[in-house]
Amino acid sequence: MAYDSDLADRVRDLVPAGTTEKQMFGALAFMVNGNMACAVGADDLLVRTGKTAYETAIAAGAGPMTMGTRTMSGYVNVSADLLGGDALADWVGWAVAMAESLPPK
Repeated sequence: MAYDSDLADRVRDLVPAGTTEKQMFGALAFMVNGNMACAVGADDLLVRTGKTAYETAIAAGAGPMTMGTRTMSGYVNVSADLLGGDALADWVGWAVAMAESLPPK
């Protein structure tokens, strides 16, 4: 599965300088200080929320992040239809802030 290159370009414009990219599980992950902030999939954005903001992100329209049958707490999937206008900047900003709050790797 390939990632959405147009969405990846939009995310690149929003992440801080020094952010690295890494292909993972068919997606393109954006790493801030060595911690994954978000990842672009084929038709969605994986956002790292942390466990404390998970429910708030779900209430804002995101879906749970699942790998197989396991739900990954602290991460949500945001569908492409929720990423128009300034919404992408809000989701990426949230993910970057979460990654920056963690110790560098």
